[in-house]
Amino acid sequence: TLNVYSQIGMILLIGIMTKNGILIVEFTNQLREEGKEMLEAVVEASVTRLRPILMTSIATVFGAIPLMLSSGAGSESRRAIGTVIVGGVTLSTAFTLFIVPALYYLIGGFTKPRNYISDQLASEEKEHAMADGQGHGHAGARQPAE
Repeated sequence: TLNVYSQIGMILLIGIMTKNGILIVEFTNQLREEGKEMLEAVVEASVTRLRPILMTSIATVFGAIPLMLSSGAGSESRRAIGTVIVGGVTLSTAFTLFIVPALYYLIGGFTKPRNYISDQLASEEKEHAMADGQGHGHAGARQPAE
């Protein structure tokens, strides 16, 4: 049933799932800033972050199994939160490992790495400086624009 305890479990679940997704996306962004292609960055980030994500998820699931299997007084509330955590973390881990990289690959192509604009500005400044250096070679006379 949906009660206060299962809602608390869902809040925990949302936090863990968000953290796992951020790990993959942030590492992919870092790799793209280093100049790697989109597909290469997504695959490398997913492979590199696989172990930390699995370790967090497995530890959380195994920690919640006693809650899910509890009996005795007040066990209904413990079972609710345990069931949400075990089922939700298992499902969200699969979602994070497969869906997040696939969506990032599809949507990330419309974005540029964070250092893209600064690299563009630096190259334009360099071109402008080279053009100014060649154009002012004699007595400060300006060359007409072509």
